[in-house]
Amino acid sequence: MSNYRIRPGDTLSALAQRFGTTVSKLAKDNNISNPDLIFSGNTLKIGHSGTDSFDSGGGRQGVRGGGTGNTGGVDVGGPTGAGPSNASATMRRLAEAGRAAAMGMGGYNSQGLCATGVSRAIRNAMGIGVSGNGNQIDNNLPRDKFKQVDMTLEEALKIPGLILTWERTSSAAGSIYGHTAITSGDGHSSASDFIERNTTNNGRTGLKIFMPIN
Repeated sequence: MSNYRIRPGDTLSALAQRFGTTVSKLAKDNNISNPDLIFSGNTLKIGHSGTDSFDSGGGRQGVRGGGTGNTGGVDVGGPTGAGPSNASATMRRLAEAGRAAAMGMGGYNSQGLCATGVSRAIRNAMGIGVSGNGNQIDNNLPRDKFKQVDMTLEEALKIPGLILTWERTSSAAGSIYGHTAITSGDGHSSASDFIERNTTNNGRTGLKIFMPIN
């Protein structure tokens, strides 16, 4: 356990990514009731624990494909080779660029421009131009820079810098254009043209997940 003094502009999700832990663990260890509200000057206790890194709340606990037992929530390997504590520098840059793009566009309110936000983040983080709407970006991601990975949304949300795409959503526009976003790595939020605090599959179909190749 170490201590960190909160600075202006810090967020719990960004600190969780920086220190290889989770928002829920930081909130629990520091008795924070509202994870979206922290104060500069206060001191956070930072605990680094692998036990909750991929705890899905069920029996799998992050085991995927070919697993022969319970790993106790260690980082997922297999097709991705990435977990919360060993995401690449590119993935972390992409997560940060996603958040910056979202805060510069809609903040916490959707503008209906998810693909624009994701494209902007990819360009800023990786120098790659990717066009298309929410359900076209997956086909336009260069395959020498991204690979599709096989995992659940719950697992993906715990890893920063993954690209999420859905073929359809429940909204009128989403039924045509789908949705896309970048994982923040805090276990629940993603960024596109806005920050979606609780990203779920509710009303969405055709999820695909892509990881930057480094």
